[in-house]
Amino acid sequence: MSACYEDADAVAFMDIQPVNPGHVLVVPREHHESLFDVPRELGAHLFAVTMRVASAVKRVTQCEGMNIIVSSGAAAGQDELHYHVHIIPRREGDGFDVQLPFDGSEMPDRTLLDATAARISAALRDPMRQERSQTGRAGDAGRTTDRSRTTTRTETRTGRRPSGGRNSGGVRGPSGPPTTAALSGEGAHGELIADS
Repeated sequence: MSACYEDADAVAFMDIQPVNPGHVLVVPREHHESLFDVPRELGAHLFAVTMRVASAVKRVTQCEGMNIIVSSGAAAGQDELHYHVHIIPRREGDGFDVQLPFDGSEMPDRTLLDATAARISAALRDPMRQERSQTGRAGDAGRTTDRSRTTTRTETRTGRRPSGGRNSGGVRGPSGPPTTAALSGEGAHGELIADS
Protein backbone atom coordinates (compact mmCIF):
# COMPACT_ATOMS: atom_id res chain seq x y z
CA MET A 1 0.00 0.00 0.00
CA SER A 2 1.48 3.35 -1.08
CA ALA A 3 0.09 5.65 1.61
CA CYS A 4 0.10 9.42 1.16
CA TYR A 5 -1.86 10.34 4.34
CA GLU A 6 -2.52 8.63 7.68
CA ASP A 7 -4.11 9.52 10.98
CA ALA A 8 -5.79 7.57 13.79
CA ASP A 9 -9.07 7.18 11.87
CA ALA A 10 -8.23 7.36 8.16
CA VAL A 11 -5.66 6.43 5.57
CA ALA A 12 -5.25 7.64 1.98
CA PHE A 13 -3.30 5.60 -0.54
CA MET A 14 -2.71 5.26 -4.26
CA ASP A 15 -5.28 3.22 -6.22
CA ILE A 16 -3.58 0.25 -7.93
CA GLN A 17 -5.98 0.55 -10.89
CA PRO A 18 -5.84 4.32 -11.36
CA VAL A 19 -7.99 6.21 -13.83
CA ASN A 20 -5.13 8.73 -14.06
CA PRO A 21 -1.83 9.22 -12.20
CA GLY A 22 -2.60 10.60 -8.75
CA HIS A 23 -5.82 8.56 -8.25
CA VAL A 24 -6.11 8.18 -4.46
CA LEU A 25 -8.47 6.29 -2.15
CA VAL A 26 -9.45 7.62 1.27
CA VAL A 27 -10.68 4.91 3.66
CA PRO A 28 -11.59 4.66 7.33
CA ARG A 29 -9.41 2.37 9.44
CA GLU A 30 -12.57 0.93 11.01
CA HIS A 31 -14.58 -1.38 8.76
CA HIS A 32 -17.77 0.19 7.44
CA GLU A 33 -19.29 -1.46 4.40
CA SER A 34 -21.02 1.52 2.84
CA LEU A 35 -21.79 5.21 3.17
CA PHE A 36 -24.84 4.36 5.26
CA ASP A 37 -22.73 2.49 7.84
CA VAL A 38 -20.23 5.30 8.48
CA PRO A 39 -20.90 7.27 11.70
CA ARG A 40 -21.51 10.99 11.07
CA GLU A 41 -18.43 12.18 12.96
CA LEU A 42 -16.18 9.80 11.03
CA GLY A 43 -17.88 10.75 7.75
CA ALA A 44 -17.17 14.42 8.40
CA HIS A 45 -13.55 13.59 9.19
CA LEU A 46 -13.18 11.49 6.02
CA PHE A 47 -14.58 14.35 3.94
CA ALA A 48 -12.11 16.78 5.54
CA VAL A 49 -9.26 14.36 4.75
CA THR A 50 -10.58 13.99 1.20
CA MET A 51 -10.59 17.77 0.70
CA ARG A 52 -7.05 18.09 2.07
CA VAL A 53 -5.67 15.23 -0.04
CA ALA A 54 -7.54 16.42 -3.17
CA SER A 55 -5.84 19.82 -2.88
CA ALA A 56 -2.44 18.13 -2.70
CA VAL A 57 -3.29 15.85 -5.66
CA LYS A 58 -4.25 18.91 -7.71
CA ARG A 59 -0.95 20.64 -6.90
CA VAL A 60 1.11 17.51 -7.68
CA THR A 61 -0.67 16.42 -10.87
CA GLN A 62 -1.57 19.87 -12.23
CA CYS A 63 -4.88 18.26 -13.29
CA GLU A 64 -7.57 20.23 -15.11
CA GLY A 65 -10.43 18.85 -13.00
CA MET A 66 -11.27 16.40 -10.22
CA ASN A 67 -13.90 13.75 -9.49
CA ILE A 68 -14.67 12.79 -5.89
CA ILE A 69 -16.64 9.55 -6.08
CA VAL A 70 -18.30 7.29 -3.49
CA SER A 71 -20.04 4.20 -4.82
CA SER A 72 -22.24 2.76 -2.08
CA GLY A 73 -23.90 -0.59 -2.74
CA ALA A 74 -23.78 -3.00 -5.67
CA ALA A 75 -26.37 -1.02 -7.65
CA ALA A 76 -24.01 1.98 -7.49
CA GLY A 77 -21.01 -0.06 -8.63
CA GLN A 78 -19.31 -0.58 -5.26
CA ASP A 79 -16.71 -3.29 -5.90
CA GLU A 80 -15.05 -3.48 -2.46
CA LEU A 81 -17.22 -3.96 0.62
CA HIS A 82 -15.31 -1.36 2.63
CA TYR A 83 -16.35 2.29 2.37
CA HIS A 84 -13.90 4.32 0.30
CA VAL A 85 -13.71 7.67 -1.46
CA HIS A 86 -12.05 7.98 -4.87
CA ILE A 87 -10.07 11.15 -5.59
CA ILE A 88 -9.60 11.12 -9.37
CA PRO A 89 -7.55 13.83 -11.09
CA ARG A 90 -8.95 14.54 -14.56
CA ARG A 91 -7.69 15.83 -17.87
CA GLU A 92 -9.69 16.69 -20.98
CA GLY A 93 -9.96 13.60 -23.22
CA ASP A 94 -8.67 11.11 -20.61
CA GLY A 95 -11.38 8.62 -21.60
CA PHE A 96 -13.04 8.31 -18.17
CA ASP A 97 -16.67 9.35 -18.00
CA VAL A 98 -19.04 10.14 -15.17
CA GLN A 99 -21.86 11.36 -17.34
CA LEU A 100 -24.08 13.84 -15.53
CA PRO A 101 -26.60 14.89 -16.51
CA PHE A 102 -27.48 11.35 -17.53
CA ASP A 103 -28.51 11.10 -21.20
CA GLY A 104 -31.15 8.46 -20.37
CA SER A 105 -32.98 10.81 -18.02
CA GLU A 106 -35.94 13.01 -18.78
CA MET A 107 -36.90 16.05 -16.73
CA PRO A 108 -39.72 14.93 -14.41
CA ASP A 109 -42.80 17.04 -13.88
CA ARG A 110 -42.13 19.78 -11.30
CA THR A 111 -44.85 18.38 -9.01
CA LEU A 112 -42.98 15.05 -8.81
CA LEU A 113 -39.72 16.87 -7.98
CA ASP A 114 -41.51 18.94 -5.31
CA ALA A 115 -43.16 15.84 -3.79
CA THR A 116 -39.83 13.98 -3.59
CA ALA A 117 -38.15 17.05 -2.07
CA ALA A 118 -40.94 17.26 0.56
CA ARG A 119 -40.50 13.56 1.47
CA ILE A 120 -36.73 14.01 1.87
CA SER A 121 -37.26 17.17 3.98
CA ALA A 122 -39.71 15.29 6.22
CA ALA A 123 -37.23 12.43 6.69
CA LEU A 124 -34.55 14.94 7.70
CA ARG A 125 -36.85 16.55 10.30
CA ASP A 126 -37.68 13.24 12.01
CA PRO A 127 -34.32 11.82 13.16
CA MET A 128 -35.91 9.21 15.47
CA ARG A 129 -37.87 7.72 12.56
CA GLN A 130 -34.74 7.72 10.41
CA GLU A 131 -32.63 6.05 13.14
CA ARG A 132 -35.26 3.37 13.83
CA SER A 133 -35.65 2.54 10.16
CA GLN A 134 -31.88 2.19 9.65
CA THR A 135 -31.07 0.20 12.78
CA GLY A 136 -34.29 -1.14 14.18
CA ARG A 137 -33.62 0.72 17.43
CA ALA A 138 -33.46 4.43 18.26
CA GLY A 139 -30.00 5.62 19.29
CA ASP A 140 -28.03 3.10 17.23
CA ALA A 141 -27.83 5.07 13.98
CA GLY A 142 -24.69 4.28 12.06
CA ARG A 143 -23.60 1.50 14.41
CA THR A 144 -23.12 -2.03 13.11
CA THR A 145 -23.32 -4.99 15.45
CA ASP A 146 -21.57 -7.64 13.33
CA ARG A 147 -18.46 -8.08 15.48
CA SER A 148 -16.71 -10.25 12.88
CA ARG A 149 -16.53 -7.32 10.44
CA THR A 150 -16.58 -4.17 12.55
CA THR A 151 -14.30 -2.49 15.06
CA THR A 152 -15.09 0.27 17.52
CA ARG A 153 -13.24 3.57 17.85
CA THR A 154 -11.57 2.16 21.02
CA GLU A 155 -10.39 -0.88 19.05
CA THR A 156 -8.96 1.32 16.32
CA ARG A 157 -6.94 3.38 18.78
CA THR A 158 -5.71 0.44 20.89
CA GLY A 159 -5.32 -2.04 18.04
CA ARG A 160 -7.21 -4.75 19.93
CA ARG A 161 -10.71 -5.67 20.95
CA PRO A 162 -11.64 -5.34 24.60
CA SER A 163 -12.52 -9.05 24.94
CA GLY A 164 -11.50 -12.00 22.84
CA GLY A 165 -11.74 -10.53 19.32
CA ARG A 166 -9.06 -10.14 16.69
CA ASN A 167 -7.75 -7.06 14.95
CA SER A 168 -9.48 -5.72 11.88
CA GLY A 169 -7.17 -5.73 8.86
CA GLY A 170 -4.80 -2.81 8.69
CA VAL A 171 -5.67 -1.40 12.12
CA ARG A 172 -2.69 0.27 13.73
CA GLY A 173 -2.00 -0.09 17.40
CA PRO A 174 -0.80 2.96 19.31
CA SER A 175 2.85 2.39 18.36
CA GLY A 176 3.23 0.17 15.35
CA PRO A 177 2.59 -0.83 11.79
CA PRO A 178 -0.68 -2.34 10.60
CA THR A 179 -1.47 -5.69 12.11
CA THR A 180 -1.33 -8.20 9.28
CA ALA A 181 -2.07 -11.48 11.07
CA ALA A 182 -5.76 -11.36 10.11
CA LEU A 183 -5.25 -10.09 6.55
CA SER A 184 -6.22 -12.28 3.64
CA GLY A 185 -4.90 -10.12 0.82
CA GLU A 186 -5.23 -6.96 -1.18
CA GLY A 187 -8.46 -5.67 -2.75
CA ALA A 188 -8.91 -4.53 -6.32
CA HIS A 189 -7.86 -0.99 -5.38
CA GLY A 190 -4.89 -1.93 -3.19
CA GLU A 191 -6.64 -1.87 0.18
CA LEU A 192 -5.84 -4.56 2.73
CA ILE A 193 -8.59 -7.14 3.19
CA ALA A 194 -9.25 -8.81 6.55
CA ASP A 195 -10.33 -12.40 7.04
CA SER A 196 -14.04 -12.56 7.95
